[in-house]
Amino acid sequence: MSIVYKGKPFDPQSYRDSISTVDREGKRVWVYPKKPKGKFTNYRSCVSWVLLAILFSGPFIRIGGQPLLLLNVVERKFVIFGQIFWPQDFYLFVLASLVGLIFIVLFTVVYGRVFCGWVCPQTIFMEMVFRKIEYWIEGDNTAQKKLDKQDWNKEKILKKGSKHAIFFAISFLIANTFLAYIISSEELLDIVTDPPAAHIAGLVSILIFTGVFYWVFASFREQVCTTVCPYGRLQGVLLDRQSVVISYDYTRGESRGKFRKGEDRKAVDKGDCVDCKLCVSVCPTGIDIRNGTQLECINCTACIDACDSIMENVGLPKGLIRYESEANLVEGRTGMHWTKRSIAYTALLGVLSVLFMGLLFMRGQLETSLLRTPGMLYQEQEGGYISNLYNYKIINKTQEAVPLTFRLLNEAGEIQLIGNQSGIEVPGGGVAEGALFILIPKESIEKASQKLTIGVFRGEEQLETLKTKFMGPVN
Repeated sequence: MSIVYKGKPFDPQSYRDSISTVDREGKRVWVYPKKPKGKFTNYRSCVSWVLLAILFSGPFIRIGGQPLLLLNVVERKFVIFGQIFWPQDFYLFVLASLVGLIFIVLFTVVYGRVFCGWVCPQTIFMEMVFRKIEYWIEGDNTAQKKLDKQDWNKEKILKKGSKHAIFFAISFLIANTFLAYIISSEELLDIVTDPPAAHIAGLVSILIFTGVFYWVFASFREQVCTTVCPYGRLQGVLLDRQSVVISYDYTRGESRGKFRKGEDRKAVDKGDCVDCKLCVSVCPTGIDIRNGTQLECINCTACIDACDSIMENVGLPKGLIRYESEANLVEGRTGMHWTKRSIAYTALLGVLSVLFMGLLFMRGQLETSLLRTPGMLYQEQEGGYISNLYNYKIINKTQEAVPLTFRLLNEAGEIQLIGNQSGIEVPGGGVAEGALFILIPKESIEKASQKLTIGVFRGEEQLETLKTKFMGPVN
């Protein structure tokens, strides 16, 4: 319902009826954002280049001989900052995911969608890579509109063709980079240097992912943020009046009115907003920030730079659009104010972080499993011994080879490795599997099934204690 604000019809909720990129008939409205420039745009560019450099160099960085990051789902091997993790460490992944989730929730409660505007890969690639290439080839927003409306000619074919060729090449590079994080850079280089026929399945997968990336950045674009990503829709739950978001200072800006040189704006009941609509022109999701916080806003700061440039040109104070909370705008104050909810999230994040770090540091160097071979009965051996056959699997979570031996701790007897081995050497970051016999004197067997305790030793240092059962005849 419309209301009257300072003598003018105004419906503060009208923008909630639909999103800016869809018209009343449900058709896509293509967004042509004006090229932003200013202090925050420069800061975001620097952050983006650093993150992009880390992303593309990550597969080739080694820490102690291990990749910086490897998420090999096929072989179930994961490396994070040079530390090897196996499926047995899945609880650490769950806890780390919870820590990351709570961190994002806390950051959103306090600082709004800073993640979306400054760190999100979708925003970085779209605004700092693909969009800049588009500006370079086709020009600013007005030139792009003109190019799209004109008939196909040599100029349009050349510009559109070169732009999409570059888009596809970058998408191919992105797909290969993500593949390197899955199979390692060495495996990727082998695939690249081998004939394509040797890796048909891999090539098809790469082309599929390349096509997805190309479609997202060439066509789908801001729809990822406004219709697909759930994070924007969670704003309504996570944000409160104390959350610092990109805000239009309506107490200072209203009523809007065109700027006239030498005019006393207060005398004619005008606010500082000169209604230039430049904040709308530079928005990559096509919204009007003056309507308030909206799910489409990704906190990219383009509207801040645009508004500050206009304020500077007309001689009015900057900061009409700025990082601020709704409570501060109403109460005329500045700065961040902690709420009970933000304090609670901080405490929870602290507890989970301490728990995660504790479990991480207490994580054993080895993960050993010892199981009786299924379907095998006990056997009587020479010398009055009873033997059971076992299978072992040892995972070395360190980066150095570890020589190991098994020893019985609670029973008289011996352990014989199959293959005439005197010991086992587990390669760094690798797995050792095999079989062994445990032999117990017949007179020591008191029950058909009794418990054994076995130690895993490196030299004289006991690294693990294993429990298993031994089957035998009852005396």
